[in-house]
Amino acid sequence: MTELDPVVAQFVNAVNAGDREAFEAVLTADATMSDDGNDLDLRKWAASEIFDTEGRMDIQSISDGGRAVVADYTNTRWGSMRTAWRFTVEGEKISRFETGQA
Repeated sequence: MTELDPVVAQFVNAVNAGDREAFEAVLTADATMSDDGNDLDLRKWAASEIFDTEGRMDIQSISDGGRAVVADYTNTRWGSMRTAWRFTVEGEKISRFETGQA
């Protein structure tokens, strides 16, 4: 399996550790995101879908130089689902990510 981009790896590790500080640290101040094609407030989404519901990413495949993944995503709200994630990395931070069902 191709390896994750190091910045994306920090994101995944922060999600899986439930570490809000590490999650925020890997994002640009103006980072954006979309879920199933809908642009949403990143911080509200992260609270609801990751941190308040014990979100976890189990990476199944990696592509695009480690900046795109398919993961089995699990949280206490939705259970487990196959999801696709694509990350835009600027320097050492993520400026945008897009996720949705795969």
